[in-house]
Amino acid sequence: MYGIVNKSIEDLVVSNFGEEKWEAVKIRSDIGIDFFISNETYDDDVTYKLAGAISEEMNLSIEVVMFTFGEWWILDTTNKRYSGLLKLGGKNLQEFLKNLPQFHNHIMLIYPKLTPPEFKVSDLEPTSICIHYFSKRIGLKDFVHGVLSGLGKLFQTEVTIELQESRDSGSNHEVFKVSW
Repeated sequence: MYGIVNKSIEDLVVSNFGEEKWEAVKIRSDIGIDFFISNETYDDDVTYKLAGAISEEMNLSIEVVMFTFGEWWILDTTNKRYSGLLKLGGKNLQEFLKNLPQFHNHIMLIYPKLTPPEFKVSDLEPTSICIHYFSKRIGLKDFVHGVLSGLGKLFQTEVTIELQESRDSGSNHEVFKVSW
C-alpha cells in the first residue's frame, strides 16, 4: 500500500488519542518505520500490523479499528487531499456510488503502482444500491463498510449498510447493500 494509507492511520491515532499513543502503536506493531512518505509503497503487512497494534493498544476489535479507519479515510484524508476527485464522482450519494467503479481509474493517475480494488454496482433502486467489492487483499471488508458509511456522512445522507455476501461465508467477494 502507499504511504498515504499508513500516514492516514497515524493521523487518525494522533488526532484522537495523541502523539504518545501513536508512539506506543508503532512500538507495539514492531514495523521499524519512523515516518511514512505518501507516494512511496510499503508492504501491506505494515498496514495490517499497525491496525493490529491499534486494536491491542486501544482495546478495540480489529473490526471497529478498520471501520473507523474507513470513515476517517473518507471524511478526513480523501476529503482533504482529493476533494476535487470526490466532486467528480457525483453531486449526491447515489451518483457517487453509481460512479464508484470508475473512481480508482482517476486515483491510478496519481498513484501508478496502485493495486486498486474493483467495485461493481447492481440492483440500483431509488433508495438503495448494491456495491460489489473485489480485492486481492483480505481483511478489508470492515474498512470498506466504514468507507461506505463515511460517504453517507460526507454527502449528509443517513445510510443503512448491510453485508449481503462475504468471502468469510464462501463468496468470492463482498456485497454491501447501501440504503438511504
